[in-house]
Amino acid sequence: MKFAEYKGLDLPKVSEEVLDFWKNAQIFEKSVSTREGKESYVFYEGPPSANGMPGIHHVMARTIKDIFPRYKTMKGYQVKRKAGWDTHGLPIEIGVEKELGITKEDIGKKISVEEYNAACKKAVMRYTDVWNEMTEKIGYWVDMDDPYITYKPKYMESVWWLLKQIYNKGLLYKGYTIQPYSPKAGTGLSSHELNQPGTYQDVTDTTVTAQFKADESTLPKFLERFDHLHFLAWTTTPWTLPSNTALTVGSKIDYVVVATYNQYTFEPVHVILAKNLVGKQFGGKYEETEDVSVLSSFTKENKKIPFLVATECKGEDLLGIRYEQLIDYAQPYQNPENAFRVISGDFVTTEDGTGIVHTAPTFGADDALVAKQAKPEVPPMLVLDENNNPVPLVDLQGKFRPEMKEFGGKYVKNEYYADDEVPEKSVDVEIAIKLKIENKAFKVEKYVHSYPNCWRTDKPILYYPLDSWFIKVTDVKDRMFELNQSINWKPKATGEGRFGNWLANANDWNLSRSRYWGIPLPIWRTADGKEEMLIGSVEELKSEMSKAVDAGVLAKDVFEDFVVGDMSESNYDKIDLHKNIVDEITLVSQSGQPMKRESDLIDVWFDSGSMPYAQWHYPFENKELIDDGVAFPANFIAEGVDQTRGWFYTLHAIATMVFDTVSYKNVVSNGLVLDKEGKKMSKRLGNAVDPFKVLPEHGPDATRWYMISNANPWDNLKFDVDGIVEVKRKFFGTLYNTYSFMALYANIDEFTYSEANIPLTERPEIDQWILSELHSLIKKVDEAYTDYEATKAARMISDYVQENLSNWYVRLSRRRFWKGDYQQDKISAYQTLHTCLATIAKLSAPIAPFFMERLYKDLDTTTQKDGFESVHLAEFPVFDEKMINKKLERKMQLAQKISSLVLSIRQKEKIKVRQPLQKIMIPVLNNEQKEDIEAVSNLIKSEVNVKEIELLDDASGILVKQIKPNFKVLGPRFGKDMKAIAAAVNQLGQDDIQKIERESELMLVLENKSIILQLSDVDISSQDIEGWLVASSGALTVALDVTIDENLRKEGIARELVNRIQNLRKESGFEVTDKIDIKILKDGFVENAVSSNEEYIKTETLTAELNFEEKLEEGVAIAFDEVNTKLFIQKH
Repeated sequence: MKFAEYKGLDLPKVSEEVLDFWKNAQIFEKSVSTREGKESYVFYEGPPSANGMPGIHHVMARTIKDIFPRYKTMKGYQVKRKAGWDTHGLPIEIGVEKELGITKEDIGKKISVEEYNAACKKAVMRYTDVWNEMTEKIGYWVDMDDPYITYKPKYMESVWWLLKQIYNKGLLYKGYTIQPYSPKAGTGLSSHELNQPGTYQDVTDTTVTAQFKADESTLPKFLERFDHLHFLAWTTTPWTLPSNTALTVGSKIDYVVVATYNQYTFEPVHVILAKNLVGKQFGGKYEETEDVSVLSSFTKENKKIPFLVATECKGEDLLGIRYEQLIDYAQPYQNPENAFRVISGDFVTTEDGTGIVHTAPTFGADDALVAKQAKPEVPPMLVLDENNNPVPLVDLQGKFRPEMKEFGGKYVKNEYYADDEVPEKSVDVEIAIKLKIENKAFKVEKYVHSYPNCWRTDKPILYYPLDSWFIKVTDVKDRMFELNQSINWKPKATGEGRFGNWLANANDWNLSRSRYWGIPLPIWRTADGKEEMLIGSVEELKSEMSKAVDAGVLAKDVFEDFVVGDMSESNYDKIDLHKNIVDEITLVSQSGQPMKRESDLIDVWFDSGSMPYAQWHYPFENKELIDDGVAFPANFIAEGVDQTRGWFYTLHAIATMVFDTVSYKNVVSNGLVLDKEGKKMSKRLGNAVDPFKVLPEHGPDATRWYMISNANPWDNLKFDVDGIVEVKRKFFGTLYNTYSFMALYANIDEFTYSEANIPLTERPEIDQWILSELHSLIKKVDEAYTDYEATKAARMISDYVQENLSNWYVRLSRRRFWKGDYQQDKISAYQTLHTCLATIAKLSAPIAPFFMERLYKDLDTTTQKDGFESVHLAEFPVFDEKMINKKLERKMQLAQKISSLVLSIRQKEKIKVRQPLQKIMIPVLNNEQKEDIEAVSNLIKSEVNVKEIELLDDASGILVKQIKPNFKVLGPRFGKDMKAIAAAVNQLGQDDIQKIERESELMLVLENKSIILQLSDVDISSQDIEGWLVASSGALTVALDVTIDENLRKEGIARELVNRIQNLRKESGFEVTDKIDIKILKDGFVENAVSSNEEYIKTETLTAELNFEEKLEEGVAIAFDEVNTKLFIQKH
């Protein structure tokens, strides 16, 4: 059977054909089933959400996920890969609200919760087909037929069970605290959501330094003499000023009283602020004076406003002073008499502002804490709503309540308005103007600062008082930190830095979400909150419903058709655990009181962090998979670096709390895929790359190889389609051409690898060398994959294919394939090249699964050497120490280095490689180097097209070398001795230079000491000699004779003609075995050159007859150097 031959490389077509083969032959399924009984390698698929289209970054992420399971399968492991869909949460809800033209407030009014959840369920799987198509097309092997889906009852039941374990350990509590809250999403956020990449953004806000008028009746004696006394407090959120109930100072901080005038009203004022911040607040229009008369003579016509520091005190001297409410539209509903006074707090600094902190306990966690710690406690600004419930002055939509008079109904952030409704002035600006007019603003200015946005709506968050359920992460964060030490992070810095630091400073996890589409918190409570119950299974819920029915608080068991213990899908399809169902269930407490479900949902990140267990419906089914370590923990996971605060975190937190172990052992955290300019891709900028355009044009293999080889997965990738084109040409093109070359001649010689393997020792040195390099490659690539370093693997394979296999081995062995009889030398060449190609196919298969499948099949179908149906069912190549010949590798590397130097001279002088030259001279440092060069001299001569190599034991009379100090290296090594060393280096002679080149070091004696000079401490160069050009690399120097005599010139013309004739043969569609006749038009040059080299030309081109013509009408014009002729060829 012949090797397949192709008309050209078409990677997209290859991938389509291979995909069909995989499907028809069920190769993915076999990659799992053929490893039955083998050690398992556990991979977790981080669930994507199918309510949006996949992007090019998903190709990157899925490629990384695909590589290592394929590699481990080839290493003999069984790798089950279950797909998953993340189906709950904000992204889906916000999308559905846009589609339906509603807001969160409309749910339960314009649309029922049941209808809303049905719309979410429908929307969430909208793009499943597109995701499946992309997954299939890029070759990501994962079981899409049996995915875990987070909205399925079985999955939700496992989540409830996990939460119950956390509850039983006393790690779940309810608290009324200040939490990050997203008005546009209508829900609180956890601290890890608030720390997603890109959440904090620089914004320009209106800031106010407000004047709070001191209550003179409460002033201590030393302040009684100051009239119009005000406290200055700075804020970047003026909308919180109406909710101010305290001013906080630092007890030990130095404060001053400053006499001056208000820059807006020009009224006289005494202000109190931190001494260290006077300079910051009194810039611009203000000018310091010590003269009271300057102060008293000020008028508003003056260009500068004087200020005078009148006295100073400590913060503790100010405690207890009361002040007038800044905006008196509302009073705290509880203990208003304890509000509007100066208190102390440890968090106060003098870094910016005034050293006095405006304190609004309803809108800041630090504010709430310091207010609570004050004696008596400072009340938050809460008012009673129409239902007599205490609420802040800002509602859950981000609007001021009616109590705020002219501001009532206005959003506190302009970003909350619809695009066409944004007012010209924000509430912050309106408040600032009001305070200016009322002599309550000391300074108003724009300020750029970092402010958090909601990770899903991209709108500003508020810090807001919320009644939420929390997981007490602070109780287990030390254990989480400790367990993290055992995880292999790629890169290490992410695990130790970003993730490790996050764990060390972890806050309690806000689990509550005030939404509708998600897993409900399975907590039922009595109205007074004194009795509660957390349900951990459907069986438990049915049991409690039965009690509730008996107690008369529930009409019937809403899951009456469900059969406990029946784990069939049909049984579980009878129930739905979503909010619209379970909110109708009333349970009964032990004391007989009715219990309603807590209305919130569970944070969607808890959903995805539960997948190791919930995907198997643990512990209700498949208990052994988790308990016996068959499917837990994961050997490998991979997602974007943003998941350090997302999925990576919640996986780790749940595993630590419930199982006291890690949930994954190795993690690759990939960076961003940016555009080629390094900008973030977005539809708005028009720089987003559509994978469904890239893949059909360039194929998945080139795309995957480019993404992996171009940059380490954890570094940001600047995606450039030109890079894929280059990979296609340089790597895949080279590999394809190498295979095509072998197939062409193997088919002519009917090589099918039927002969016994020729022993290594009987093969030519070049075969031994390429096989030695191959096994060195096997070892390094295996180690790289084992260490999750796919980029290293790709680069090493690419380098081997392009440099060693194609540029060196095939080029230097070419004649062995097309010349001579089918004897041992030719068979050795075929066997060697076949082995190299088959091995490369296996080494590369995890990264480029389609093309390597085709290459492997094309090789193995003919030879049946391996006998596997697919490269992905084959065994990964095994390193064989006996194949390694380091001496031979060293010799070949020397040959490559010498050739590279000679070719660099040719390129510099524009002397074509086809033009033969007479000689190169190489000074040798020792006998070993001399023997090494002699052993490969024929290869070098053939590669660089020279007639002879002369090795010089003593080149001092011919080649003159120069030595200079390498200051970049000497400076850091020797510091102040560098000058003396440099002077000594400049005095070294030719013998010294030879010695340091030979021994790589030289002792230098200075005035007061001796030092060892390394070869890297100096730069050595050679001077050209007449008729010769010199090049050096390290201790290696070559001199090339660039004189071209008449015979060399004629041979150069002959070689160029051979090349042109071979191209004509190819263009004419001749077979490589066809003999031809040639006619050449005489031009006065060409006939002399051809006559001198006729036999060479005829042999190389399979020419039977070669004739010169005085006139030649037909044929192709050929012009190069001084030659200007015509060529005509035809079959003999």
